[in-house]
Amino acid sequence: MFDKILIANRGEIAVRIIRACREMGIRTVAVFSEADRDALHTQMADEAVCIGGAKVAESYLNMQNIISVAVEKKIQAIHPGFGFLSENSTFASMCEVCNIKFIGPSPSVIDAMGNKANAREMMIKAGVPVIPGSDGVIESLDKAYEVADRLGYPVMVKASAGGGGKGIRIVRSRDELENAYESAKSEAMAGFGDDAVYMEKLIENARHIEVQVLGDQQGNVVHLGERDCSLQRKNQKVLEESPSPALTQEKREEMCAAAVRAAKAAGYQSAGTIEFLYDRSGKFYFMEMNTRVQVEHPVTEMVTGVDIIKEQIRIAAGESLSMTQDDIHISGHAIECRINAENPDRNFAPCPGKIRSLLLPAGGLGLRVDAAVFQDYVIPPYYDSMIAKVIVHGRDREEAIAKMRRALYEFVIDGIDTNIDFQGMILSHPDYIAGEFDTSFIEEKILK
Repeated sequence: MFDKILIANRGEIAVRIIRACREMGIRTVAVFSEADRDALHTQMADEAVCIGGAKVAESYLNMQNIISVAVEKKIQAIHPGFGFLSENSTFASMCEVCNIKFIGPSPSVIDAMGNKANAREMMIKAGVPVIPGSDGVIESLDKAYEVADRLGYPVMVKASAGGGGKGIRIVRSRDELENAYESAKSEAMAGFGDDAVYMEKLIENARHIEVQVLGDQQGNVVHLGERDCSLQRKNQKVLEESPSPALTQEKREEMCAAAVRAAKAAGYQSAGTIEFLYDRSGKFYFMEMNTRVQVEHPVTEMVTGVDIIKEQIRIAAGESLSMTQDDIHISGHAIECRINAENPDRNFAPCPGKIRSLLLPAGGLGLRVDAAVFQDYVIPPYYDSMIAKVIVHGRDREEAIAKMRRALYEFVIDGIDTNIDFQGMILSHPDYIAGEFDTSFIEEKILK
């Protein structure tokens, strides 16, 4: 097992990893930008080192500076968290060259699954259902017209190297295709340094359901059930839950078995997520694999009792999975609400600033808050607006919803705007309570 780990991240996920390491007896080194000098993760780690300016390119994406700190501090492993460098194969390769373990899959697997067009082809060979689409990357506008005509409108133009909702355009008619194709390529190049795009048939009124998998270096792969992530705004997840209220047990087992096949086909080692679209006819289709820990991993931890961060660390250290598939049981129901510093009344504009008072929900069975903010903390304007995650667990979905509504009622924060009331609107909507929703729910039922 490792003696010292560097956390190449910030915010609540850095705090989450530090806590897991402390429980495992592993020393931690935090890295921080100038804007994060007083952040909670710098105070909780055993050591903390500044790696650059406030902008992410100068700090949390500055691979050379992070590796230099790791070498100087005699680090054995780096945990990248999510976002930033977590799915960067170049960074994973730099770790390998410096004999530092990257806590995640190998660079080749990151590349294979990060290229969405290549991942699609791999899934077809593994017998995992995929959305009807192009055979690989679309090299020209003429080819785009040809593929779209074959699939039938509406279609989606998607960045091959994409993620986080970027580089995606919906095309509902032939007249819209040229502009969508060119703008998707431009956004993909700006966001990922790669303008390759592919095309898929748009599956409307579908749910976004993902399966959590763990794979070790011995070739073992297990799934930890699914999460329903259908509640999204502009392709960004807002609220997640497990298990999905949409799936029958038979369909759940079918989807989870497909996810395990996908992970095995990729030779996957670490925690990862297979994302599916689930349509109203009961069919599901592979979308992509996320080769990192997910923001919403706590809902799976709540219903399985498996600490996903600790499993990641053990796998990276060469240990076998601490459980078999038969050991894993889904118990009760969990929900996570992402709390963002944003103003829903101003088109969800980010709201950085000083937290003048803060009362986090606490007390009661089955309540967890993952956060990295505190009273008088100044939220910097340079990073993602998520400041906390509230996660609840109940014996069933009805109890979990009631518990989440109570927790949000107790979440008091002054000095900045948040989406707490917006989350409450979702939880109170009769269609949400009935489990009747898809990826269009927030736009069509909450924001209209």
